[in-house]
Amino acid sequence: MSETSQTTAWADDPLALARRVAAGERRALARAITLVESTRGADRDAAQALLAALPRHETTLRLGLSGSPGVGKSTFIEGLGCALTARGRRVAVLAVDPSSTRSGGSILGDKTRMERLARDPAAFIRPSPSGGGLGGVARRTREAILLVEAAGFDAVIVETVGVGQSETMVAEMTDVFALLVGPGGGDDLQGVKRGVMEIADLVVVNKADGDLAPAAARTATDYAGALRLIRPKPGDPEGWPRAMTCSALTETGVVAVWDAAEALDAARAATGAKARARRAQAARWFRFELEEGLRAALAAHAPSADLARAMERAVAEGETTPAAAAQRVLARFLEL
Repeated sequence: MSETSQTTAWADDPLALARRVAAGERRALARAITLVESTRGADRDAAQALLAALPRHETTLRLGLSGSPGVGKSTFIEGLGCALTARGRRVAVLAVDPSSTRSGGSILGDKTRMERLARDPAAFIRPSPSGGGLGGVARRTREAILLVEAAGFDAVIVETVGVGQSETMVAEMTDVFALLVGPGGGDDLQGVKRGVMEIADLVVVNKADGDLAPAAARTATDYAGALRLIRPKPGDPEGWPRAMTCSALTETGVVAVWDAAEALDAARAATGAKARARRAQAARWFRFELEEGLRAALAAHAPSADLARAMERAVAEGETTPAAAAQRVLARFLEL
């Protein structure tokens, strides 16, 4: 049976699938994520029925993690995940991989890079191709978060493609956002976009072991100084955002990062800031879905799509301005 026909079969009874997800069935969870990632119209309708039937878990801690390639994100997550399952927590990792430009599939394959955690029965790892989406996250990462929470996972880690100005979208779907960096000096600090720094709750300097330990400590001090120049988020306790060091290789300081994230999350929950942030995230999610839906509707309307292609060529040739071209396309589309 092909993947498309399998997805359609799973969509036949989304309410039954929701019950199986809520019962903690791992196979049902995997199928549910595949369903919400589907772009077929019938599957999207079934996915919305599935999501509407899920129980909500407001106390889950959603940790977003970003960092440049090679900084050790997967090693960090594996050490953290194993430590949390040893504490009796159920951990879900939503790892967004870069997409192949030819097949659209994942390139890196996080399950192969988190072999120990992948074998842990209290952990669930789901690599998803980014599909070229902005923000370092897949289009349906938000919905996958709701699914793993409904399945009983109380710690959700969202690992993004990389770091940059466009990667900040992960902060709009998680409770605490951590930026993983390597040991380095002032030039490396300058290389991190201010936009990322402004939304980071934790800057974690990895590879604080062996000969790199002194450099990691100096880097953490540099980042701590930089973070003091950034206005804290409204209602956050004193001392946030903060910089820390850890070694994912030796797993030293990894759990301390989680403990710090948990303390910040608890403080925000106590003041109502967490609930307000999630409401704001839901509103942004609505706006994102509305914009994506309008783009899809425009592309599906043949006269508007044809005019858009013609206008794009005209703009490229300098025959009209982008604003004027966009107005013509929208006027044609709004005649519907």
